[in-house]
Order: sequence, then C-alpha cells, then structure tokens
Amino acid sequence: MHVQRDEEGRIVGAGGEGSEDQEQDDTQAAADSALLHFSSPRDAGTIAAFLRTRVYRPESLVWLEGYQALIRWRAENEITGLYAVPYDVETPVGATKDFPLGRWVHQQRKALRAGELEDRRKTLLDAPEAGMVWEPGEEAWENKLAALRSYRRATGHLAPRQDAVWGEGEAVVPVGQHMANLRRKGGLGKDPERAAERAKQLAAVDEDWNCPWPLDWQRHYRILADLIDADGSLPEIQPGVLFEGDDIGQWLERQKKPGTWAQLLPEQQERLSKLGVQPAEAPSPAPAASRTTKGPSKAQAAFQRGLMALTQWVEREGDRPVPRGHSEEITVNGEPVTVKLGVWTSNTKSRRDRLGADQLAALAELGMDWARPVTVPQAVPDSL
Repeated sequence: MHVQRDEEGRIVGAGGEGSEDQEQDDTQAAADSALLHFSSPRDAGTIAAFLRTRVYRPESLVWLEGYQALIRWRAENEITGLYAVPYDVETPVGATKDFPLGRWVHQQRKALRAGELEDRRKTLLDAPEAGMVWEPGEEAWENKLAALRSYRRATGHLAPRQDAVWGEGEAVVPVGQHMANLRRKGGLGKDPERAAERAKQLAAVDEDWNCPWPLDWQRHYRILADLIDADGSLPEIQPGVLFEGDDIGQWLERQKKPGTWAQLLPEQQERLSKLGVQPAEAPSPAPAASRTTKGPSKAQAAFQRGLMALTQWVEREGDRPVPRGHSEEITVNGEPVTVKLGVWTSNTKSRRDRLGADQLAALAELGMDWARPVTVPQAVPDSL
C-alpha cells in the first residue's frame, strides 16, 4: 500500500496491489481517515460532500419522513373514519418499512408543550392534509366524532337507539350512549369555546344532532324521509313494517292520529307535511280560556312532559307495560329532563277522572286502554 501525501503531509491518495474493489475501499478508508483528522483545517465543501456519501440522517430529514408518513396515514384512513393516530401505529414510508408514526406524533406533542416545536413545523402539522391532534383529550373526541361521522354516512341520521353500537372488533363504539351523553347539559365539556366548537363539528355531521324532540322520533322520521321514491311521494306503509327493529308503519299511523299530531312541535308537523303525512282529521281547537292565558299551567306542563316520555317509551318498547320504577329521559327546549314515567303513568291512571277529553284521547292513542271511554251497554226493555 502506498499512501500519497502533499507537501504538508496530508493524505491525498493511495495505491498498491490488489483488485480494483480493494483499491477503492482502501482509498475511501484513507480519505475518511484524512477527513476525520481534525487537527488540520478542512474545507466546508469537502465536509458537505463527505456527509452526502455517508449514512447520515439529519434530524430535519427524520422529521420530514414522519410528516410524510402522517399525511399518507391520514389519507389512507379517512374513509375508515379513523382520525387520531394510535400510539403503537407503525407505517411504511420511503425506504423505512415500519416507521413509528404513533411515537413520532407523541414526540411532536411533547415538543409543542415544551416550546421546542418550530412555528413552521406546527403550521405544516395544522394543515388539513396532516390534521394533527394536539391534545390527548381532543384525540379521544376525534375518535368519537369519527365513529359518529361513519354512523351518519351509513344510516342517514345521527339518532341511534341508546343501546346502539358501531364498528367491529376492538373498534366498536357505543354511539347510542355517546349521543345521549352529548345531548345532556354540559355534555360537550365545561369550556364554552371548546363546547361551541364541538357543537359546530357535530352540526357539520348532522344538523339535527341536538333536535328539541326525542331521538327516537328523529330516527323514525329520517327512515321515512329516505323512503321517498323518485316521484317524491311516500309509499304506503302498513303497521307491522319493520326497519332494523323499528315498526315504521305503526309509528306513522300514530303520528296521523289527532291527539298525537296536536302534541308535535310546529317544526315536526311541518317536516311530516313535506313527506305528505297529514293528520287523520283536524285537531279540535283549543278552549277559549287557554288562548287567553300566557302559557300552560304547571300541571299542564307536567302532563305534556309525561306524555312525551310515554310516547318515547311506546315508540321504543311497543305496548310493553311501563315498570313502576322506570324513568325516561326526554329533551324539552333543548334541555334534558328525566321523567319518572312509571310513577307518572300510575298516578295519571288513578286520576283519570280529572283529565280532559283531549288528554284522555292522547293517552288512548298511545295504547292506554284505561283512558278509553267506557261504553255502557243500553238496557233492553222486557218484552210485554
């Protein structure tokens, strides 16, 4: 081996016997040794060229690899409804087969909290294509929102039964319980700004997510709306026609009854009218005394709440008797209200003599046989 040096003793080349490959390896080793001999001054261009030929990964390149992995993962999982990146997720990107994307995302959150994340990088991560979720609590919310979004796309509504679940395997989400919790007072969180933002996100999924009437009514209505044919008319639906456990025909017949129709909000009546649903006959006008009052009395308001709860129970459970200890949660003017339905039903039955004709008719239409008028058979005179 012959090492060539310049006038100052620096290695500038090498040569000797052996194959061409061996000669190149020896030359590279000699060059490396010369470059790493830091006692002598080095040209910046020489060092840069050296680094470009070595297996050297600057932190900026690792960050860009993670950023590209996040964008790719987000695009691949958008259809499935996944939004937040689980901690243990690994994904291929570039030449890396198993890039630890979940841990990389976790590191970006730590850097932001420590004030070490550059503004330009945060801007890139906040872009829609990356969709970075910064807070763990927000991550859980985004998972929940993704499940609701997927459920809405599949069913056409965001009014699941309270026991409804969505997803498969470990990804099963109790969407029914989630919706019940979100509709409660304070269900969107204590922070007003965050609650307003979450309400806006839910409204983007379904504008009726927090409708002032029961979700059971909303679900039946949406199913009917989806049954409108190409001509814009609703097909004939008889009682007993089921859709995922809901008796759509029975529900439709109940809405047409004058007593039930009178209990609906104007917007509910308007929505049904647009579907071509009308009451069987016009509801009787309100008494003159009630028109002169400013609003229903306390007793009337309590009866209306009980009737709403009973309607919700019948729509969900059919003609099954209400257990004495059962309570039903309804929504009144956007606020959740708990009605002790079993007690109310029992008390109302014992006080049926004090109820008005409209109240008895509404109860009878919900299957309360004790509210029906008693028919006294006419006596037949003895024959002479």
